[in-house]
Amino acid sequence: MKKIIIGIVVVAIAAIAGFLLFGGDKEAAVTYVTVPAEVMDIRTSVTATGTIEAVTSVTVGTQVSGIVSHLYVDYNSVVKRGQVIAELDKTNLLSELASAKANLASQQSNFAYQKANYNRQHQLFSKGLISANDFEQARLTYQQAEQQVQTSMQSVKKAETNLGYATITAPIDGIVISKSVEEGQTVAASFNTPELFTIAQDLTNMRVIADIDEADIGEVKEGERVSFTVDAYPDDVFSGVVTQVRLEATTESNVVTYEVVISAKNADMKLKPGLTANVTIFTNEKNNVVSVPTKALKFTPNEKMLTEDQVVKDCKGEHKVWTLDGNTFTAHPVQVGITNGIMTEITSGLKSGQKVITEFKMNGEEEMEGAPSNNNPFMPKPRQRNNNNNSKK
Repeated sequence: MKKIIIGIVVVAIAAIAGFLLFGGDKEAAVTYVTVPAEVMDIRTSVTATGTIEAVTSVTVGTQVSGIVSHLYVDYNSVVKRGQVIAELDKTNLLSELASAKANLASQQSNFAYQKANYNRQHQLFSKGLISANDFEQARLTYQQAEQQVQTSMQSVKKAETNLGYATITAPIDGIVISKSVEEGQTVAASFNTPELFTIAQDLTNMRVIADIDEADIGEVKEGERVSFTVDAYPDDVFSGVVTQVRLEATTESNVVTYEVVISAKNADMKLKPGLTANVTIFTNEKNNVVSVPTKALKFTPNEKMLTEDQVVKDCKGEHKVWTLDGNTFTAHPVQVGITNGIMTEITSGLKSGQKVITEFKMNGEEEMEGAPSNNNPFMPKPRQRNNNNNSKK
């Protein structure tokens, strides 16, 4: 008996709530939100982070070992191609050159003697005064002396070249952006070339190396416009252009990315090598196109929420938008273009200024994109109505 009473009370409370909410026999109050189609610019984009670099930078090293005796440049020094920027101690290199030259002189003297001896032996052999074996021995010794002179000459050239390597010159015009040595420091060139400086060629033209996720790389193409910011100048927006999409993939923590090269002008020299750039690549852009909110394409009136005097005129079409004229809901077939998720381009079927329905409010509550089904057993049932031709029943 108690269960029956409790059930009756629950039903009564629900009935009262429905009466208070919807006003008894009155239908639920539904208002529709309309927005005019407007002419605007629509852009789709890909975002990423990257590092700013000089377009061309050269690492300057040394091919010989020694002590750095002089440094003629420092950070931010502007240099010209061929300018002397550092020197190594040349004491040992000069000694090696002198030794090579002395050895060359000795070999040249020996060569002169062996040549004269060969000529004498040749005359004696032609007169039959010496044996063929003695003559061949003289000729062999002469040829060996000639070859030793050539070897000594190469040793002298090598010593001169190494001496030249002790004078470090700038390979390009540019600015010194890094320095790895100080005067008095010993550099060893036994296995790897020691790095002394890094010279950037032209800091008025920079590039950004951006890492693009594999899900977005298909949209990125050469020539696309780019905007980016750096933390050093948060209020400035810099522009650039995609110049290269590198095919080599990089995998880190199971995330696959591709490097994209973006060129950027740097006339005011604000961009510095190593800065982190927050990049936006505009993969598709259309200006001055008729557009509507994307949710307008998802809206469909629900008969269960309509009053008996409201009429629905539907149409066929993959994409459609709805207008409300008095009590008449009319569907318009449209062709769509690009979308950025919020706004969608309408290429045909709608004019600028036409108001389309984007959502509705039920009893003044929050907006919804489409009318829900009436599944509440306590919601008043809609009255039957007759619609015009081409309307939904």
